[in-house]
This record gives sequence, structure tokens and C-alpha cells, in this order.
Amino acid sequence: MDHLGIISGTVPVDSECLTVTATENVATAFGAVKVLRCREGFFIARHGSGAEPYILPHSINHQANIAALRKLGATLIVGVCSTGSLKRSLPPGTIVVPEDFISFSDPPTAFTGVPEHILPVLSENVRRGLIETAAVLGLPLHDGGVYWQTRGPRFETKAEIRFMACFADLVGMTMAGEATAACAIGVPYGAICSVDNFGHGLADESLTVEGVAAGARRASRSIFSLLKLYGERINR
Repeated sequence: MDHLGIISGTVPVDSECLTVTATENVATAFGAVKVLRCREGFFIARHGSGAEPYILPHSINHQANIAALRKLGATLIVGVCSTGSLKRSLPPGTIVVPEDFISFSDPPTAFTGVPEHILPVLSENVRRGLIETAAVLGLPLHDGGVYWQTRGPRFETKAEIRFMACFADLVGMTMAGEATAACAIGVPYGAICSVDNFGHGLADESLTVEGVAAGARRASRSIFSLLKLYGERINR
């Protein structure tokens, strides 16, 4: 039996979809992390929650988040990520389960002073489980695609978006780092990406933080309904 860990950011927790039973601070070798225990598994808000200061994308302690979930017993992790689309064929409102990622920024590592090198991947087992669960719910999503991670916290320039679109489908600031940390710590990881905006320059509307957050809120209920059922399926 598997146990689900969930890490989410701009896409908010829908209290009607996840049933929180307890909150605890988990100490790890990389720092302490606030984790919500839910009937569906364990949950971390990667940017902080409640009255806590907002954690900017480039300051997230991915290693601590992954280590905390593993310490509590999570055997696989799903990252819920707000993204910008690099392709007109993936408009805002689309939900994507990506198959790979690109990141040229500083990747997080769990290793210090040892000759260890990981093979960074997204778990195909987790991906398939999410896609099959979406089919049970009748929830449309896009299977596959490449996520390009930028460092943030700024958005990308129009020229950067044009360049990235030659090689990737989505752009964001967190998922690749999270996936890399999960590989290093040894926990299977997959992602659900909410497309909340077109990349800078791909649409007539101006790109704003408020607009991205509004898109994330619209996707919240569908994504967490999917995660609730996915958690139930893997816990059988």
C-alpha cells in the first residue's frame, strides 16, 4: 500500500477536497517543514500558508519538503504546479501531466561531499496513475509535454518565451527543482500542471500575478478532486 504526499503552491488547497486532520512541524536534515496530515495523505504548501511569510520560488527548500514527506511515510509524491503555456494548443484552463523537464538553474541536491549523481526523471508509475484516475472521473487532461523551469521570481521576457517554445510546452518556477530533490532523496515524483496563463507575449492580455492566481483558483477543485481519488486508489 502506498501513501501519498502532495506539494502545492499557487493552486490553493480546496478544503472540500482535502480533509485535514492534523498539522505538525517535521524536522529534517535540511530544515523544518510544516506538514498537514490529511485523510488523503500528507500536504505541504510550498510557498507557505496562513500568516507565514510568502516563500518566493527561488527560496523554496525542496530538499526539506521532500525529506519531510518521506519521514512521515509518503511513498510517492505529486506536485501541483501553476504554469504558463508556451503553446497556443495548451490554453489556460488545461490540466497537464508532463513527462519531462528542463532546468538550467541551480538544481537542489541532497548530497554533500560524496560522488553521487542522479538520473532526473518523472515517475512513469505516478504519471500513469494520475492519468488513469482522471479517466475514471471523466476529467480531460493533456498527457505529456515538457516543463521548462526558470529561476524566478520574475516572469520571462517575450524573447525567452519564444526560445523556450522551441523545446518545451510549459514554463514554471518550481517543478523541476522539486522533482530533482525527490530523485535525490529516493521518492517517486509526478506532477499535475495547471495552465493558468499564456507565456509573456503569446496573448494580448498583460501577464499579472493576479491573473495567474485567478487561473490557479479555477483549476483547484478539479485537481484536488483528482488527487483525492488518486490517494484513495493507491491506499487500497
